[in-house]
Amino acid sequence: MTSMIRLQTHGEGESAPIAAEKLISGTPTGTVDNQYVNKAGNFFCGVWSSDAGIWRISYTEDELCTIIEGEAIVTDAVGNAERVKAGDTFVIPAGFEGTWETVGSVRKFYAIYEAA
Repeated sequence: MTSMIRLQTHGEGESAPIAAEKLISGTPTGTVDNQYVNKAGNFFCGVWSSDAGIWRISYTEDELCTIIEGEAIVTDAVGNAERVKAGDTFVIPAGFEGTWETVGSVRKFYAIYEAA
């Protein structure tokens, strides 16, 4: 029998600096607390956080995000910017390219699906 899995908002995670080749501004560190991975290995979710900075993003996966605390600005490749803050839920689709800016610090739930 399979049971429901509850995600925690504050867990232990692995921290690492955002990759230098992606950085535009700042010296942000990201922390990933991956709390679930399906058997196929193409769906996973958990909590991610970072401190202030701006970096390039390029998605091959679909990601559902809910901001738990803080705020960020997501800008697409043509310059359309969306400010997201605590309580906001949104999807970044596969194929998205642009930038992520963490304003201060941010923490989000994520659910990612990577097509086979």
